[in-house]
Amino acid sequence: MPARRVLSALVLSLVCSAIFTVWLGKTYFKSKSAAPVQQRYVGATANLEPGQVLNATNLKTVDWPANVPLQNPYTKPEEIVGRTLLYPLAAGQPILERDLSAIGAGAGLSTRIPDGMRAISLRTDQIVGVAGFLLPGTRVDVLVTYHTLTTQAPVTSTVLQDAQILAAGQKMQADPDGKPNTTDVVTLLVSPADAERVVLASAQGTVHFVLRNGQDHTQVEDAPAQISALGGFGPLSKTPEQPKEPVVKHVAAPVVAAAPKPYSVQTISGGKQTTETFQ
Repeated sequence: MPARRVLSALVLSLVCSAIFTVWLGKTYFKSKSAAPVQQRYVGATANLEPGQVLNATNLKTVDWPANVPLQNPYTKPEEIVGRTLLYPLAAGQPILERDLSAIGAGAGLSTRIPDGMRAISLRTDQIVGVAGFLLPGTRVDVLVTYHTLTTQAPVTSTVLQDAQILAAGQKMQADPDGKPNTTDVVTLLVSPADAERVVLASAQGTVHFVLRNGQDHTQVEDAPAQISALGGFGPLSKTPEQPKEPVVKHVAAPVVAAAPKPYSVQTISGGKQTTETFQ
């Protein structure tokens, strides 16, 4: 009788253990296979470029994992209709507050100018424009060649360093394939003080652009280059003159007057004749 009770208890415990194991396995795999919780935010229906004004046709709500937080997203398309895009967006990417211009800022280039900065346009050509590689987003130095007040010799000076190009012509976005863009006007992002210097420099002489590495933000202190730095080449250099032969002046010897010749005076008085000699 005791053996039967022990056997019954053992069988019951095995059954309970099996039931618990099956329940635990189902619960574990169910939690693993459950889809993560999704949030719905406003995103782009297609690839969007900077400067585009958002409207109902290029906005939609997209799913986003709740465990991946976003900073200041939007949940309703009507909240951002009419706002201007500052940066490129891919299709399906949620739109954040930092991607948009300020409310009432309008459209176009002005929305890409940060507070306290200015945009200024300078004329260029295919030569001083680095053969068309002055593209939006690249960085340049601005040089000017002018004549000083004290000398007619030309001087070249760097008036602006590490300036960002906002637009090349009317394009505010570089070609996706990196192709050069032929344009005769470049718009730079500058501070108010730098804008004054650039305007003054462009009024004094010829402006040149020097393309620089986008990762190089070093400010170089260098004296203006003068014509003497060209090693003797330039419009003011001359062929060395040959030494002149000394001029010999011939001075005539003083002329000594010859002594006057003596002369005689003969006087006849009656029958008497006299002769007198004078020197």
